[in-house]
Amino acid sequence: MSDLKAIKREKTSSGSNNKLRSEGSIPAILYGGKDANQNISVQKKELKNLVNSDTFLSKVLEIDIDGKKEKVIPRDVAFHVVSEEPIHIDFMRIVTGKKIILEIPVKFINHPDSPGLKRGGVLNIVRRKVELKCPAENIPNEITVDLAGTDIGTSIKISSVKLEKDVVPTITDRDFVIATVASPTVMKEPEKPAEGETATEGAEGETPVEGAEAATKDTGDTKKDDKGKEGADKKPDEKKPPEKKPAEKK
Repeated sequence: MSDLKAIKREKTSSGSNNKLRSEGSIPAILYGGKDANQNISVQKKELKNLVNSDTFLSKVLEIDIDGKKEKVIPRDVAFHVVSEEPIHIDFMRIVTGKKIILEIPVKFINHPDSPGLKRGGVLNIVRRKVELKCPAENIPNEITVDLAGTDIGTSIKISSVKLEKDVVPTITDRDFVIATVASPTVMKEPEKPAEGETATEGAEGETPVEGAEAATKDTGDTKKDDKGKEGADKKPDEKKPPEKKPAEKK
């Protein structure tokens, strides 16, 4: 539990709130329980490491207002659209005996002890946060999922997660999946034929034209151009006997 000092905020106009922000403070409101809502401000530097964490909206804080301490939990944070700095926070008082619905972050441990991950499997996270109904005085910081012994094809469901006493998921009609250990998804390229081999299929599965295979094999002869081929297809002309000349007159 973290301690947080706060100051009462008497003025609530936009101008006074902007002045607080320029001085390093964040306007906030405290509500819940039997006490009236209270306008306060907190120092930004005290929340610097907390406000951007996954556990901030489920983390119990003890806030000190003029010496009076109360347990609270952040319920909402507004951020500036350009600078992304926090500009307002809602805190809710924790009342003993009351139950709160919160989104609790999931933490995965013992990755090296998962046979499936060792064999190249992939951890597919289905839910990074799980909505739980918790007693105000017993709010878990995180849900721990142990990956030891998980193999490829394992589905990790909420029933396999150990929750604290009186902490239950808000989804009660099914045993939902938090994560799975999936098989590798690496795609292999088709093997290329070795140099000199003839492909059995053309592009996009086309069947080679009949006789193409024979045409692609080199018999060792030098390739002929069209003219040479045309000449090669024709049989050589048979030699004609020499013509007899007429006898000369004497």
